[in-house]
Amino acid sequence: MSARLNSARTRAALHTSARVSGELLLVVALSVAVLWLLGRMWPVVWPLVIGLLLTTLTWPPTRFLLRRGLPPALAASLVTVLFLLVAAGTAALIAVPVASQSGELADGVVAGIDRLRAWAAGPPLNIGEDQIADALDSAAARVQDSAGSIATTAVTGVTTVFNGVVTAVLALFLMFFFLKDGPRFLPWLERQLPGRLATDVPAVAARCWNTLGAFVRSQALVGLIDAVLIGLGLWFLGVPLVLPLAVLTFVSAFVPIVGALFAGLVAVLIALVSNGLTDALIVLAIIVVVQQVEGNVLQPMIQSRGLGLHAAVVLLAVTLGGSLAGIVGSLLAVPVAALIAVIWGYLREQLSDPGEEPDLAAADDTA
Repeated sequence: MSARLNSARTRAALHTSARVSGELLLVVALSVAVLWLLGRMWPVVWPLVIGLLLTTLTWPPTRFLLRRGLPPALAASLVTVLFLLVAAGTAALIAVPVASQSGELADGVVAGIDRLRAWAAGPPLNIGEDQIADALDSAAARVQDSAGSIATTAVTGVTTVFNGVVTAVLALFLMFFFLKDGPRFLPWLERQLPGRLATDVPAVAARCWNTLGAFVRSQALVGLIDAVLIGLGLWFLGVPLVLPLAVLTFVSAFVPIVGALFAGLVAVLIALVSNGLTDALIVLAIIVVVQQVEGNVLQPMIQSRGLGLHAAVVLLAVTLGGSLAGIVGSLLAVPVAALIAVIWGYLREQLSDPGEEPDLAAADDTA
């Protein structure tokens, strides 16, 4: 004999489900509104984000100078100038060796093209010179036909470069002001907020700041490991420009997906034009292995430890961020997930029963 449903309990369950569903819909609507507002304010938000990330990277030397008694403005100025010198030195470390060996690389490119043409002319392709010439002529005709779109793309590229320069300059100025006035921000924020918010918001902000610092340090460690491993492989094979390629690998580690592809493509191309096809394939294999180990093992492990996130959460966050917002989404996915975890952890601390944690700990000890 089957039991009959209790109508009062059923109505209560339906009312609770409806109330919870309505509250969830309100939360989702608020989240969508916040994301829409961030999208409208993105030209301001993006330099702010970069400035914060640069500040987490340059704050340790600034803190060291402040503890030695330097005024905040002087300490921030010295660190900003040092950062610019390091950035310029890194660019020179990449550009100078490339420029000095540009002639050799150009000759290697020409020789590589000749080898490819000779290989294509033999079996199994058997592509004759006439077919290659026809292909080049058709390619030139397509380029001429699409001259308008090429010009539009060039203008778009110039605009993108200009916007990137403006963003970099704004981020640099914001970094300077964050370094100079950062220690005074939380006390100022406490004075501006009323009641409970004067305690909660600065506490969450301090935790978020520590989390951002952990993200930048873990990303730098991952980039250093990539640069060392790939640089050793290039040095062992005798590929030229080992140091610039290692530096490029380290810098590109801060740009997910595209950065690794760009650095790997440059390394394979230089190995192809200088050492030949065999070494280029070996370099490609080294880069693929290192990137797979870094992306699937090292990065999730290091970031999960530094940010308090499980490795699976890091992988899912990067995948979701890339699908929603491309490269920028991949770059910001992990720190955003870590900040959400920080806020959620603080809310749990404030909403949980003060006597609950000791009871759980005692239960674990007895078990």
